[in-house]
Amino acid sequence: MRTDFLWGGATAANQYEGGYLEGGRGLSINDVEMGASHGKKREIHETIHANTYYPSHNATDFYHHYKEDIALMAEMGFKVYRMSIAWSRIYPNGDDATPNEEGLKFYDQVFDELRRYQIEPMVTLHHFELPLALVKNYGGWRNRKLIDLSVRYAKTVFDYYKDKVTYWMTFNEINSIFIAKTPWHQAGIVYRDDENRVDVMFQAAHYQLVASAKTIIEGRKINPNFKFGNMILYNCCYAFSCHPVDQMMVHDNLLPIYYFSDVQVRGYYTNTCQAYQKKMNGHFEIEDGDLEILKEGTIDYLSFSYYSSLVEGQNVDRSADGNLLDGGRNPYLEATAWGWQIDPMGLRISLNLLYDRYQIPLFVSENGMGAIDVIEEDGTINDDYRIDYLKKHAKALKDAIEIDFVDCFGYAWWGPLDIVSAGTGEMRKRYGFVYIDVDDEGQGSFRRMKKKSFDYYRYLIATNAEEL
Repeated sequence: MRTDFLWGGATAANQYEGGYLEGGRGLSINDVEMGASHGKKREIHETIHANTYYPSHNATDFYHHYKEDIALMAEMGFKVYRMSIAWSRIYPNGDDATPNEEGLKFYDQVFDELRRYQIEPMVTLHHFELPLALVKNYGGWRNRKLIDLSVRYAKTVFDYYKDKVTYWMTFNEINSIFIAKTPWHQAGIVYRDDENRVDVMFQAAHYQLVASAKTIIEGRKINPNFKFGNMILYNCCYAFSCHPVDQMMVHDNLLPIYYFSDVQVRGYYTNTCQAYQKKMNGHFEIEDGDLEILKEGTIDYLSFSYYSSLVEGQNVDRSADGNLLDGGRNPYLEATAWGWQIDPMGLRISLNLLYDRYQIPLFVSENGMGAIDVIEEDGTINDDYRIDYLKKHAKALKDAIEIDFVDCFGYAWWGPLDIVSAGTGEMRKRYGFVYIDVDDEGQGSFRRMKKKSFDYYRYLIATNAEEL
């Protein structure tokens, strides 16, 4: 492994930060999403209801524990911490005349604390955290006005943190707008009965791609040393059989996966993009200058989330779950309690497929497993299953780099300290190396407790995975 490899972890403000009404922050789309537990579906409300639990309001309270939490990251030896800025903490309504100084100062303190321990911040500008007012006043990303508003927000934080942050990502899992069952988290869109849903989806996708490119163009003017990446949800997919139809179904399954990264890397709508547009019968408007913006505002590195793999084919058992995805179950793989298939080799395959396709540096921006953790009578949390998952995926990563010569410069475990589950709003589905004492209803002391995996990740980082 390269000696400057960036080992670390990743979180999102809406799942970790809390402090939803503190420091002048405005409401985001997550703040009106009711929590769920034990398999119940989450609900989105127009306003905040009394006596209702909303997971993002406190999350696991990084807002008040950031010094303690960053110290724990440093103790594990983190080289990088991928985090997000909540747009509504900088511009409470998204379109305010001036930024919120308290919000800017909060992240300034966070970056100073990270620098104190020589941890590189990697900042996502849009991680499912659209200001709620932009949904109510503009209809979310169905409105082109959000391009300029998002670029203004980005320029504000670029200018403020130009000497403290080098690595930036524009949109988290930008392709999820094509993959998720609803575009609420990615685009703040609730479909109307009188509109063509497919066309709205493609138009919002185009606006986000233009916004991403314009953000990169403007960011490079502020600091030419900035490094910009995208972030896609990547689904390693296998054909159920060698039947040619099954093979073609895998190809079609990957069209929405590659749609955004093709544009963000290559700077234009490729044949893959056109094929998906035709398959979905999707239409959208392109204004003068948009294509030039896409061409100029391409990324420096490609980042992606990887948790599991799926199977595609004519006769598959479609009972497997995944990150915003469901699909065919693979009889050769085990699965987590939430039905996500555990496939370390799939990470190596994914790294190879992405690097072969794009030939730019890669960063694994999310990888991890959700599990139910038990505190023993002596206070220990023996999460050997998490250690096993991490060890095998780190080995796959190492093999991709050292055997396959894939250019990957970093790895971030998803939720290094426990966070609220994005899919369910639960706390019992835990990802972290550090246990945070809060339950599915938001009750608890918020005390931080190290799990057994904490020491293993510290060892893995200290040895730079040489023991693998």
